[in-house]
Amino acid sequence: MTRLSVSLYLLLALGLNVPQSMSEKTSSEFNLDGDYLLGGLFDIHHVNGSLQTDRPEAIDCSSHEFKPANYRKFQVMRFAVEEINNSSVLLPNVSLGYEILDHCSPINFPGVLSLISFNGSIRFSWGRSDYRPLGKVMGVVGPFTSTDSLAIAPLFTLNLIPLVSYGAASSVLSVRAKYPAFLRTVGSNNDTVVLIIQVLQRFHWTWVAVLYSSDAYGADGLDLCIHKMMGTDICLAYTAEIQDKRLFNAFRQIEILKISVIIVFAGKRDALLLIEAAAAHNISNKVWIATEPWHLSKKISNRSDIERIGTILGLTQKTRNIPGFDAFVKSRRRTNQKQHVSTAAHICNQDCSCGVLTGEEILAVEFSYNVQVYMATYAIAHALHEVLRCDSGSCHTNGTVYPYMVLHQLKETNITVLDLNVQFNELGAIKFPFLDIEVWTKSGLKKVGTYQVTPTGPVLSINISKIQWHTNGTVPVSVCSRECPVGYAKRADGIHRCCFKCERCRSGTYLNITEDAYKCKKCAKTEWSLANSTSCKLRSVEYIPLMNPVAIVILAAAMALAGLSLAIAVLFATNYSTPVVKSAGGLMCFLILGCLSLCTISIFFYFGKPTDASCILRYLPFMLFFTACLACFVVRAFQIVCVFKMAAKFPKIYSWWVKYNGQWLLIAAPVLMQALLLTIGYASKHPKPHNETAMFPDKIILGCGMGNAALFSLSTLLLISLVVLCFTFSYMGKDLPKNYNEAKAITFCLLLLILTWVFYVTTHTIYQGKYIQTLNAVAVLSSLYSVLLWYFLPKCYIILFQPQRNTPQYFQGLIQSYTKQISTQ
Repeated sequence: MTRLSVSLYLLLALGLNVPQSMSEKTSSEFNLDGDYLLGGLFDIHHVNGSLQTDRPEAIDCSSHEFKPANYRKFQVMRFAVEEINNSSVLLPNVSLGYEILDHCSPINFPGVLSLISFNGSIRFSWGRSDYRPLGKVMGVVGPFTSTDSLAIAPLFTLNLIPLVSYGAASSVLSVRAKYPAFLRTVGSNNDTVVLIIQVLQRFHWTWVAVLYSSDAYGADGLDLCIHKMMGTDICLAYTAEIQDKRLFNAFRQIEILKISVIIVFAGKRDALLLIEAAAAHNISNKVWIATEPWHLSKKISNRSDIERIGTILGLTQKTRNIPGFDAFVKSRRRTNQKQHVSTAAHICNQDCSCGVLTGEEILAVEFSYNVQVYMATYAIAHALHEVLRCDSGSCHTNGTVYPYMVLHQLKETNITVLDLNVQFNELGAIKFPFLDIEVWTKSGLKKVGTYQVTPTGPVLSINISKIQWHTNGTVPVSVCSRECPVGYAKRADGIHRCCFKCERCRSGTYLNITEDAYKCKKCAKTEWSLANSTSCKLRSVEYIPLMNPVAIVILAAAMALAGLSLAIAVLFATNYSTPVVKSAGGLMCFLILGCLSLCTISIFFYFGKPTDASCILRYLPFMLFFTACLACFVVRAFQIVCVFKMAAKFPKIYSWWVKYNGQWLLIAAPVLMQALLLTIGYASKHPKPHNETAMFPDKIILGCGMGNAALFSLSTLLLISLVVLCFTFSYMGKDLPKNYNEAKAITFCLLLLILTWVFYVTTHTIYQGKYIQTLNAVAVLSSLYSVLLWYFLPKCYIILFQPQRNTPQYFQGLIQSYTKQISTQ
């Protein structure tokens, strides 16, 4: 190709003369005189395989394969020109001529050079200042293939001669910097690939293969498929170039990978080779997507084994019946057959023969891209119409018309031909491409859908009920992995995103496949979900409000305790000098009763929505004042043991205790220690509202945190230590006189206290619902009532109902009796 390009460049740069035999006008179907000429490039004959040559040269096209379908396209251009010449509206009083060539190979340059030559020579025009008209060729219709267009488009770009292809789809031709004079009346491969992706997505085919030809069209189609599928859920599982010797390996790989859908980017020759190989290798039950009208070929459709390969979906350019064309072909063929003997030598403007066909034979061949030829011819004619400023039955033909003027108007074209819009986008392709979707059936081709690019976007319409699938009526499946059940995330299994395993989303997570089908996302703390969920639900927020019946009962009991403590304090104050009050602790009783009343403050903050203040007051009063209560009981229990057992054995210690008021020092020490711990703990990190979300997945339990966990633990440990110490002292005095045994009362209170908190802690470990706060309040209240009822109530009973037991004589008798008992031991 390098030597070929150099030869062509030298041929153009040196301005060599084009052989006169190539530019002579002969009386045949291939040329027509006129005021302005249109060029035409049709591969009426086609060179199969590659030609080895060192320079551009004329090829004997007639010695190669004749293509009746392409000959029909050639007739469409002739018919369009005749129709325009007979029109009184389009180009009035202006005659169009044409110079049509049999462009049978991309390297058949001499015929192409004749279209851009002037007086037998070619000259570069570098700008408008030295621009010269190149004869009367205002534009060229053709060529058909992308390979041909890429080869010759630069030649027409040199002088901005519009080249309007009716079939070249390669997206490479959309590069305006390289091909500013190239336009086409078809969509590019980009539009075709967009349609293919929509078809694949419509039928949920995500595991596909692409087989492509080695030309520019196939390479471009493959490249676009690779890039366009990257952002979709479609995986390109396998690609291969269509080569006779490698097709067996390609089919074997397709079977191994279990691919059911094959996209074919190839012309008729390669596609025929592919289909024949598929039938020969017994490749069955596949869906073949044809991007070219090769599926219309009778060589393919007439094969007896063609149904075995599967279902063929064809994407073809929109077709229309061209009014008057049939009559034109029949009348012209009768005339041409009479003249054929005398004109055969020059019928193609080259040394070739196009054969003799009847009109019926021409009309019977496949007619794809006929409308596109017709549209291209009319588009150039309308552009010329605008350049000549035709109006009111006449045109301004006095000035010089340059091809670049026609090119400019072509880019602005907006006409309707055969009810189809002809308008070019900024890349030179038809702005609103239209395609038909067809499927093979036993009775022939059947149209099952359409694809139209509109100003609002592409529109795909497929009637699935019309498609006769090879899988007994059901839509074939082509996936690497079956879709996961609802609520299951995909986990990649290999290099392709379409190959995956399914993992169940656990409770508390959900899967949103529109965002990410490969990851289960966690619900927010305020939300919950069951396993296999695709969304989260809001958790219900639970707490015990103040007006809850249970809360009202507990709060009433707390107020009753405070009132009862006050009443007992009044009773003890009025009977302060009696032995019962003094034996209960004297002044210490009022401290205990006061602390019990202050402890009830905590109970009022266990209900309602927690706040910072309520969380602080929920723990602080009880922890501080109950410490004082327990300290008093420790002292009281120690005093009882000391009075009855230690006074006689250790008189000096007892004397020191009385002299320095040791009981108040012993009470103050733990209270001050607890106050210090609470102050430091709340200053560093005070208890705050806490949302419990671990116990119940669908609920949020509003509660309070501990704050500083370490200092909270030390505070609790201090309380436990006082309980243990008090219980030890009180147990040592269990054998004291019956009516003077304060130690037994304290022991019983402590047993109730311990049982209450053991029950609460056990319940808290297995249940953390909204009623746990209620149980906490009940535990606090039970602790207070155990002290009030079992320590103070018996003494109140003696004061009120057994005053004879509340005398000094009675207590002295008990003491003397106990002392004699100890002395005799």
